[in-house]
Amino acid sequence: MSTATYEFCPSPLPVTRREFAGTSLQSAALAHTLRRTVRPFLDGWARYPELPWPTGVVDLFGYSLGPIRGTQRRPVRLPHCRAEWIRPPGELGDRAILYLHGGAFLCCGINSHRQMVSRISAESQASTLNVAYRMIPRNPIRAAVADGVDGYRWLLAHGYTADRIVIAGDSAGGFLTFMVTLEALRQGLPRPAADVALSPLTDLDPVNKLAHPNADLCAVFPKRAVGALSRLIERLDTRGGHEPSTSPVDGSLASMPPALIQTGSQEMVYVDAELMSERLSQAGVPCELQVWERQVHVFQAAAGLLPEGTRAIREIGRFIRRATPVSTC
Repeated sequence: MSTATYEFCPSPLPVTRREFAGTSLQSAALAHTLRRTVRPFLDGWARYPELPWPTGVVDLFGYSLGPIRGTQRRPVRLPHCRAEWIRPPGELGDRAILYLHGGAFLCCGINSHRQMVSRISAESQASTLNVAYRMIPRNPIRAAVADGVDGYRWLLAHGYTADRIVIAGDSAGGFLTFMVTLEALRQGLPRPAADVALSPLTDLDPVNKLAHPNADLCAVFPKRAVGALSRLIERLDTRGGHEPSTSPVDGSLASMPPALIQTGSQEMVYVDAELMSERLSQAGVPCELQVWERQVHVFQAAAGLLPEGTRAIREIGRFIRRATPVSTC
């Protein structure tokens, strides 16, 4: 398999693209189940997004998904939101991860993502700050970005140097991963070591996603939900005369750190993952794009059940350890 050398370069670079072939029976069964349960539910939400949907229930149910054995955790309070500090078992280096959960900016949280985050922490040999950022519809996306930057400042204030910090997230959290990095750089904070994005949303404009064949193949997101979410975000962001949120693909990316992006080959946001990797590479930023055959949205969350999920998290750990090598001094 191909590898990349992560050195900043102002000239365009080729995308390091890796294809992971094969689909397990477990993965096929999960896709079948999601297509018949989650997808119809999201289609219903998209018809009436203004209703008071009990989105917080998702994170409450996620409480049963405990961390892997031996994980230590404690609550953390950021200026405007909660977070959780996760310390995996085993010997750790002086590296840390800032994690931003997915959930379309409106659901999920610390509980729903605790198990996956603990697995990523263990494979990366890094402690993780899992941020329960402010979500829509009560808050615009810029509030979530601000909470992510506060989390980054918390890590810096607690002795972690920027070259030992990786910012990571899935789905909407992948969007925030790139936006938090951009905002941190805009504020003059030091550049983190790397970004990791799992099935990331990177373009709030739904046009390219809806025009792609995956719009009919995705096991999780119906077309209607993509457009409804985009309209909801714009409406919330522009309240009070504010400008609508920009997307990572439209950002000034030349100063961004190396990135790893993982996506399933048939999911709705495959287009976003591919476009973001191209934009980063055009800006001279090393980017590894991993395409996993017929995997569902954020399949890494099912690691332990799906062999592909387990392998993908190992790949994340490999990337993070390589981006934050142990000092020989």
